[in-house]
Amino acid sequence: MLKEKLKALIAETDIQATEVQVDQLIQYVELLDKWNKTYNLTSVRDPNEMLIKHIMDSLVVGKLLKGNNFIDVGTGPGLPGIPLSILYPERNFVLLDSLGKRITFLRQVIYQLKLTNVEPVQSRVEKYQPELLFDGVLSRAFSSLQDMVSWCQHLVDAKEGRFYALKGLYPEDELVELPSNIELVESFRLKVPRLDGERHLIELKKNN
Repeated sequence: MLKEKLKALIAETDIQATEVQVDQLIQYVELLDKWNKTYNLTSVRDPNEMLIKHIMDSLVVGKLLKGNNFIDVGTGPGLPGIPLSILYPERNFVLLDSLGKRITFLRQVIYQLKLTNVEPVQSRVEKYQPELLFDGVLSRAFSSLQDMVSWCQHLVDAKEGRFYALKGLYPEDELVELPSNIELVESFRLKVPRLDGERHLIELKKNN
C-alpha cells in the first residue's frame, strides 16, 4: 500500500508530516500516475518509484531552504514544488512551466488537494516578470548551473535571494564555470531513502 510505504520512507528521515499531508502526497502520486498515461508527464511509471524519486527527493530539500516565497522553474509535473507546498503550507510557491499540459495537470492537483499556497504559471522563464522578487529559485530542470543563473537572475532579490539547484553528482565543473557575479553559498549532500545514486542541493547567490 502506497501510504504505508511513504510513511516508512519518511520515518527514515527527520521530516515531520501529518496524516493529512501524507494523504495529500499520496493523492498527488495517484493523480500523477493517472494523468501520466495520457500526458506523459514523467518517465517514472511506477507509483512506488515516484515515492522515492519524486516525493522524497523533493521533501529532503525543504529544511535547507531560506525564506517563504519560492518559484519552481521548469516545474514539469510540479517537482519539487508540489511536495514542498504540501509539507510547508506557510510557504508560497509559483510553479513555472512553458508547457500547457503540465499547467493543466497542476491546476487539477491544486483543485483536488485544496492547495492555497501554489500558483501555476505558463510562461518561458525569460519572459516571466514577477510582481515581487522571490526568496529563492528552485529547479531540478536546468542542464547546468550556468543556465539556471543566467535565465533566472531577474527573479531573486539581490541581497537575500538564493538559487537552489537540485543535482545528482556534485557539479564541480559547473561551479568553476559560474559567472563572476554568482557565488556558491553552500552545497548539501542529500540523503534520499532507498534512492540509488548521489543527490546534492547547490545553494548560490548573487555577489552584492
